[in-house]
Amino acid sequence: MSFGCSNYGQLNKMARLPKLLDEVSGIEKVKGKDLFWMHNDGGNKNEIYLVDVVGNIIRTVQIKAKNEDWEDITSDDEGNLYLADFGNNENRRKDLKILKIKFNDVMTKNTVEVEKIKFEYPEQHKFPPKKRKRFFDAESIVHANGYLYIFTKSRVKKDYGKTSLYKIPATKGKYEAQLLGTFEHCSKMRCWITAASITNDGKKVALLTSDKVLLFTNFEADNFFNGKRTEIDLGFVSQKEAIDFNDDNTQLYITDERAHGKGGNLYSFNLSK
Repeated sequence: MSFGCSNYGQLNKMARLPKLLDEVSGIEKVKGKDLFWMHNDGGNKNEIYLVDVVGNIIRTVQIKAKNEDWEDITSDDEGNLYLADFGNNENRRKDLKILKIKFNDVMTKNTVEVEKIKFEYPEQHKFPPKKRKRFFDAESIVHANGYLYIFTKSRVKKDYGKTSLYKIPATKGKYEAQLLGTFEHCSKMRCWITAASITNDGKKVALLTSDKVLLFTNFEADNFFNGKRTEIDLGFVSQKEAIDFNDDNTQLYITDERAHGKGGNLYSFNLSK
């Protein structure tokens, strides 16, 4: 699929992000404000950035934890942040964790401590497993009702669209993640699930790929995959790796990484289209 540099399909470009966020992999809107927490993925600084709607970084917070592979960010009703340090490209890691950052700390301090929520996948027995069983990477997380929900990313050739949903408590400790369900939506690399978001009322879940949003509704309890799934074609392919709902659940915010002269933008998408 080929598009001109200014063609953003169904997305509305809100801002060009600064070079410091070239590898942005997570976005979380601050409730009640036109501000977003953003971070880069593995190999970058252990910092998160408060960004306004035109792409200006207005605050930088250093996290007292290494950026092994930060892949997504979410928050709870109190505004506490959860930073997903569980990128696992080779399926080798035994130190998967989510970093909890207290709301008061992140809003008032330039350097913050974290609480570590550690977990493992009980279905994984070898590190790494054989290539045909490498289903234990992940880039996506949401918080709901005191739990964290992890959406995996398949590294298995011709099975890239397979995604499993796991659940762990959103409190400090070490856990075996509980498998809730699995779905498959296509086999190509562009079908990788790279980010997730849930509405404030917990009734809609959005998963992101390089060219689509998968919207889940009418599910029972917290098995988000057992409801209705709607695929929204965004109209162009880029390295999209972050997504979040706005406060009233009427639109989505999406970012993509800057690569090959493209991307590096903050977009919005109107769900009423």
